[in-house]
Amino acid sequence: MAQLRKRGLITAVICSDTFMKLGSAQAKVFGVPDLPLLEIKHPLGGLSMEKVRERADVALPQLIRAIKAIKEKQA
Repeated sequence: MAQLRKRGLITAVICSDTFMKLGSAQAKVFGVPDLPLLEIKHPLGGLSMEKVRERADVALPQLIRAIKAIKEKQA
């Protein structure tokens, strides 16, 4: 993901709340401290499709905001 971001592609990572600090640290380590992390509730694994959809419903508005912010910076 970091390499795609460095090439100028719009990227984001879905990250459960338990791993947000780790995700942020890893983004910095890989040289993309501004990589958007879309926060969802932990866990994701082992969930019913209904619960996965609920997580997606939370992530989608964050993704839209991240895309808009990236586009504004590029303008």
